[in-house]
This record gives sequence, structure tokens and C-alpha cells, in this order.
Amino acid sequence: MPVSKMSVSKIEAIRALFPALTSQTYMSICDKMILADPVRQAVDNFLDKLAMASANRTDHEDFVESSRVKFAQMMSVKPDEVAVTRNVSDGVNAIAWSFPFKTGDNIVICTNAEHPNNIYPWLRLRERDIDVRIVPAINGRIDIDAMTAAMDSRTRLATVASVSFAPGYRTDTTKLGEYCQKKNIFLLIDGVQSAGILHHDLAQEPVDAFATSTSKGLLGLYGSGFMYINENWLDRLNPAYLSRTGVDLGSDDASAMGEHHYQLYASGKRFEVGSYNLAASYAADASLSLLNAIGTQAIETHVLHLARALREGLAKYGLRVSKPQQALEESHIITCGELDAGGHGFSHDARINEMHKTLLDANITHTLRRGQLRFGLHVYNNMADVEHVLSILNNMKS
Repeated sequence: MPVSKMSVSKIEAIRALFPALTSQTYMSICDKMILADPVRQAVDNFLDKLAMASANRTDHEDFVESSRVKFAQMMSVKPDEVAVTRNVSDGVNAIAWSFPFKTGDNIVICTNAEHPNNIYPWLRLRERDIDVRIVPAINGRIDIDAMTAAMDSRTRLATVASVSFAPGYRTDTTKLGEYCQKKNIFLLIDGVQSAGILHHDLAQEPVDAFATSTSKGLLGLYGSGFMYINENWLDRLNPAYLSRTGVDLGSDDASAMGEHHYQLYASGKRFEVGSYNLAASYAADASLSLLNAIGTQAIETHVLHLARALREGLAKYGLRVSKPQQALEESHIITCGELDAGGHGFSHDARINEMHKTLLDANITHTLRRGQLRFGLHVYNNMADVEHVLSILNNMKS
């Protein structure tokens, strides 16, 4: 889908809002965010109010609710289907320990194409006599056919990443979700590598839950996130943790104590525990405003165009570039080098290590993951960034 002239103009303008880009070529959103000026100003606004005692709790929590609404808008879901969490792990664990499993049930995961934070919570379910069925990845790809083949009448849940953190392939969650829907199997997506960068319409996608944090593509702070839960599942999930925040007393008085017979919120709020990370909510409210003003459809078109150019350029140097087999697999993450020929921050390939050092010396921010050079693009990147990376590597080659 072509990007409108208005969206192009907004994309070009947003770059100036990120001060980090004045000193580096930042191509590592898959690792962490950089802050835009309005986001930093929103946090300063929170700190000023805190320092001067000029706002009460409900004033601050207006930003919690506003950010919830803006995330729901981005994902095309209802605000009541969104819980404010601490991070992806919080959302994943919330599902793992609220789901109505019975002894002998099973779940299906693909461990060698997932971040550990979407593995360990499921391995722990073995303590509850849940059969954890592990399907191997194929060349870094989550094998949807193998996952569905591993399912049977006792399969209750499956989980995958929307985009793997390395090598960065996009998962066919639609194919998996459609199968799961037919079998009444709950599908949870770890969406941290795609939220805010690639387009999602969770009202249409066959997904039951989607967990993310604000510390990557949503361009917010650490220690906060969102979780979408399809409204058809909310009443079937009984949170493992509970505080006043999750109890519906018909009042927002955080200190009020109702009857000993209580009722959980019929919304995502039932998963929210204690005080919110208010600074992160101020930040998310500002960053989501920036992203929604452009729209994730336009952002996705922009970053995929850049990703193709970078991927093609890297391949010209004879590098082993992780190449999508079909357009469906394309994402904003580009990796090169032998997969798993190394680990977090190192490679067994001397050439990859040399390239890594050369790029860092040129102030090109990227990472090494699973032994591969890894680049992650977002809305603030442009073709000049891509050309700069390729120029540095070309000079190195010569």
C-alpha cells in the first residue's frame, strides 16, 4: 500500500524530534527505544507535578486511561480489552497463571525461535502437570504446520512471537490463529518486536491475546506495557494476583473496601495490580500520539521499504543475509551472518566481529544476536541511514 503524501510529510518531520539521531545512526529498535522530545517533555511534566504536589492520583491516572485508549486505537480493539502491564513478561505470566488448565492439558511452543521471556513461563507449567510440547524451528522460522501437527484434543494454548528477535522473520499468525480458532485453542502473541512498527488489526486477526512493552517500538519507557485480551476470553481467565485495582466496586477510590464477596472487572483491568508506573504512562500517552498521527500502516510501508534496500545492499557484500522466503515473512529487522554461530553480543565469525566493531566506531547503533549482526528500523529512519551503513561496510571491504 503506497504511503500518502501527508504520511510521508509526517514521517520526514518526526525524525527531528529524536535528539539521539544527531550523534548516531540508530538502527536498533529491536533492542530498545530512543525518546522523542515530546515523550521526554511528558515525563518532565509528570516529575514537575510530583515535585510540586500539583496533581492528585486520579489526575495522574488520566494518562493511564488515555494511553490505554490510544493503544487500543492503534490495535483496533476496545479499551476494555486492554490491560496496562509492566512488560511483556508480565503479560505472558498473567495469561499462563490465569488460564483454566487441567492436569493432562498441553500447550505448544517453538523454543528456538523465541525470546526466553516467552519460554520459561511455559516450561514452569510442567509443575502443574501440563504437557509442554516443543516444536523446533526450521532455519530460524516458526513452523506453523509443525505446530498444528503437534496439537490434539488436549491442546489448550499456543504461543508465538509476531516477529522473532533474531533472525527477524514475521510469523504467519493468521494461519496459526485460524487453526486455533477452529479447535478452540487460545493463541497468545508476544508482539514486542512488532507493536508500533508493523500494522496490527487485532479486531480482525485470529488472536486471543497480545502482550507487548512500551520500551521498543512504542517508543516509551521501560517497566510498562499493554496486553490485549479478546473480550470472549476475559471472564474465563482468573488472575493469579489481585489487588484493589482489579476489583470493580463501581468507584475509582483506590482505598475503598467493598464487601468480602467481590467482583473482578469485566475488562482487562482485572489483571492490573497496585499502583501504575505513572511516568511510563505519561510517556506512552505522548509516544502513542506521535505514532497514531502517522498510523502503523504507513509506518510499516516505510520501514519495509528501507529493510529491503538494506537487505539487498548487505547481500552484495557476499554476506549471508536472513532472507524472507515470501513477503509475509518480511519485517523491519535485518540480520546477517550464520544463525547461532555465536550468541548475545558475540560471533564465532571473525568477519562479523570486525564488521560489528567497524559499525560501532562509525556510531551506527546495532546489535549482535545469536551470532548475527542485527539491525532494526523504525519510523525515524530514512534511506540516508541505509546508505550510510552500506558505505561504511563498502569502505571496510575496500
